[in-house]
Amino acid sequence: MLKIRLSRSGRKHVPFFHIVLTEHKQSAKHGYIKVLGFYNPITKELKFDEKDAAPYLANGAQYSETLVKVLERAKK
Repeated sequence: MLKIRLSRSGRKHVPFFHIVLTEHKQSAKHGYIKVLGFYNPITKELKFDEKDAAPYLANGAQYSETLVKVLERAKK
């Protein structure tokens, strides 16, 4: 099953997350299939194109719980 989730990168105490498509058993950091966007929690900047994720969601991919919370906060 494919998951769309966050992959942490950045320095110590300066987090930065890539939004990646990955197999649910693979590591999000090294085993991803495609990068779909990014999220910077310090500046609250989010770049995620749902049109890129739509074909994968139609074929059974799911968002992670954490990513759902981030997307909900960004819509407010």
